[in-house]
Amino acid sequence: MLAHFLNPAKSGLAHNLKRPLTLTKQLRAFATVDRNTPRVQPPPSRKRATPITHDRATFTIRDGPIFNGKSFGAKTNISGEAVFTTSLVGYPESLTDPSYRGQILVFTQPLIGNYGIPSADRDEHGLLRYFESPNLQAAGVVVADVAEQYSHWTAVKSLGEWCAEEGVPAVSGVDTRAIVTYLREQGSSLARITIGEEYDADQDEAFVDPEQIHLVRKVSTKAPFHVSSGSGDLHVAVLDCGVKENILRSLVGRGASVTAFPYDYPIHKVAHHFDGVFISNGPGDPTHCQDTVYHLRRLMETSQVPIMGICLGHQLLALAAGARTIKLKYGNRAHNIPALDLTTGRCHITSQNHGYAVDTSTLPADWKEYFVNLNDSSNEGIIHKSRPIFGTQFHPEARGGPLDSSYLFDTYLESVARHKTSQSTFQPDRDKRPSPLLVDLLAKDRVGVVPTTGMENLLRMGAAGEEAARAA
Repeated sequence: MLAHFLNPAKSGLAHNLKRPLTLTKQLRAFATVDRNTPRVQPPPSRKRATPITHDRATFTIRDGPIFNGKSFGAKTNISGEAVFTTSLVGYPESLTDPSYRGQILVFTQPLIGNYGIPSADRDEHGLLRYFESPNLQAAGVVVADVAEQYSHWTAVKSLGEWCAEEGVPAVSGVDTRAIVTYLREQGSSLARITIGEEYDADQDEAFVDPEQIHLVRKVSTKAPFHVSSGSGDLHVAVLDCGVKENILRSLVGRGASVTAFPYDYPIHKVAHHFDGVFISNGPGDPTHCQDTVYHLRRLMETSQVPIMGICLGHQLLALAAGARTIKLKYGNRAHNIPALDLTTGRCHITSQNHGYAVDTSTLPADWKEYFVNLNDSSNEGIIHKSRPIFGTQFHPEARGGPLDSSYLFDTYLESVARHKTSQSTFQPDRDKRPSPLLVDLLAKDRVGVVPTTGMENLLRMGAAGEEAARAA
């Protein structure tokens, strides 16, 4: 099992692991190993940080209205896809959700920032207690009114200070009602935030479409990492397409240790070492992840392991099954969206953040719709008719949002436990728990994930990365 993870030729990570293990790392095999090695987050890089600015700011929608306001974040200009969220609370969690990578997030809640930004404390599993990833993920922030004075027992800084530290521009003093009305009528649109400059129509050509960029590649870990449960004997493989901390917490808190892999890892080659496979959320167009779709298709063809997908993971599961996905007009981003369970007739209030959905009319005969959105009738889940495989478009782990559907993690892990029991009948001596050596050698957090930058920079980085990949 260890060879699959650490041998680049076998794991498919040769392009990520250019250097062999050093003698020091090899000698670690003889060291005393602690299964519960804490996850240590390196000090954050402040290369993108700028002084907080209160200059004139312009929010421009391509081929649409222009809104003038005041900056309260970083002094930098960016371009991205403008989307809106109707969430009333949970802005630290939303802004650190990797699914928002490349997007300018417009809040419909009139006042944002009143309870500040909490610290980067970690819980007993080494997971971030208040954030969903180590960095602010949105490309930009737009609010009607920002609270520069905050009050909350967990707060250590203001929203403006955080945006400036993370190099993310933020605009206040604009009519977010007019912005949302436009986006609801026209759909999600390309937009720019310009700090300290007058709008120039000639710059329209500078708008960059995030759909041109493989965003999952930016937010996914570049090498496997491990999170120990500390209790329980289940071991789940997670395909990290931009996984949220609370998804990992929802698994390890229920007794399943997690080993997370890059989004394009050939998971079908190592699935027999695990009790279950999980596909995480993530940003952008699911059709960019063709390698992942292929690996999932091969996984379902060659293994009976239970599988669960959330958000983008749900869409990738559908693509691997043979269905198609569609882009929604303006998506669903809120903490109060009703989803109907078609197997029980019960309605759950769910947390959502997505711009794409599964076209259920293209599902194969051995799949059926699991959940449906009661607002727009879009698909919210699929389930295999005879195997323990399902996906949900909404977020059962929430953060923020209601936990009505968190029981789905219990449903998944119950199927994982049954699979483990059935496998032990044929292989009674097989133990799929992670070895202490594996736990010690693997990283304890995401590896090589680049913090968010303006979309122009992302596009250049993406083009350079693809050129380097072709050269390799």
